[in-house]
Amino acid sequence: MRTATTVEGSGGTSFRETLDYVVEAEKLGLDVCWVAEAWGSDAPSTLGYLAARTERLLLGSGIIQIGTRTPVAIAQAALTLADMSGGRFLLGLGPSGPQVIEGLHGVPFAKPLTRMRETVAVVRQAMAGEKVAYDGSTVRIPLPGGEGRPMGLSTTPNPDIPIYLATMSPKMLALTGEVADGWLGTSFVPEGSAAYFTHLDAGLAASGRTRKDLDVCEGAEVAFAADQDELRSMVAGRRKELAFSLGGMGSASTNFYNDAYSRQGWAEVAAAVRERWQGGDRDGAAGLVTDEMVLGTTLIGTEDMVRTRLGVWRDAGVDTVRLYPAGDTLDAKLTTLARALDLVREVG
Repeated sequence: MRTATTVEGSGGTSFRETLDYVVEAEKLGLDVCWVAEAWGSDAPSTLGYLAARTERLLLGSGIIQIGTRTPVAIAQAALTLADMSGGRFLLGLGPSGPQVIEGLHGVPFAKPLTRMRETVAVVRQAMAGEKVAYDGSTVRIPLPGGEGRPMGLSTTPNPDIPIYLATMSPKMLALTGEVADGWLGTSFVPEGSAAYFTHLDAGLAASGRTRKDLDVCEGAEVAFAADQDELRSMVAGRRKELAFSLGGMGSASTNFYNDAYSRQGWAEVAAAVRERWQGGDRDGAAGLVTDEMVLGTTLIGTEDMVRTRLGVWRDAGVDTVRLYPAGDTLDAKLTTLARALDLVREVG
């Protein structure tokens, strides 16, 4: 398996610490660094800076949220970053959700599946150096009725920039298998992976491809416990984080994370956690999260446990494991990351 991590340009750490983390992670042998956007710093600015400070590491947008930029603007950023990094850029796109797209950016979240399909099509046109012309339901270029005519970008074409999609719903997963080079997954439990792979494989088959044509990139927190007592403490500390994903990531009616856990066998618990969280009982919601749920979706445990789980992830079909190393300091995070990288190399 390849190894990856995800950082943000802003958040709980300074950008200087984020930079130091990425530079040191490259020295440790990490393969890919994804840069998240969410509702914080924009991804392309951070990626451009990291491109200048790294030499070997692949750099990806994880993710640029469609709807916040025109498809051609996305293609411009991708071409620029691929050039700046010497061909080390991966374009990660995702639909985000209505809270961010509508609540923060003021853009309708309607037709996310159609928007994703049309965005990918136009991005590929622009990156290939073609004159952009597309008459879709969410994207219309040139704008009808105006003075515009089809144009191409003046930059050097680069049609080979890999496109990864961060998707969770069945139809979005099928689209990923059909049109993408990679899948950025989350909320992944290998024992329930059919909830994802059934739809990815259907999309791959529709485009005449197989799983080997798609890089499956899955992420999880990694943390090492010295013994079972420390492990119990770690798991207890993660329950509220998982409860937030199930109950707080989204609105009262739209939560893709809750839906994903439900499809993997935890529908009743996920619904109960969501109800408690939306009702304001955060502690009660966390109390409903089971140890099995925390351990199933993370790489937390003793070294032997983490090694075994990595093997399970590999056997389930994960090509690239995206590691979120635990640690209160930069040194602690790098120590955790180094241990995890060694285990991935052992597992193969």
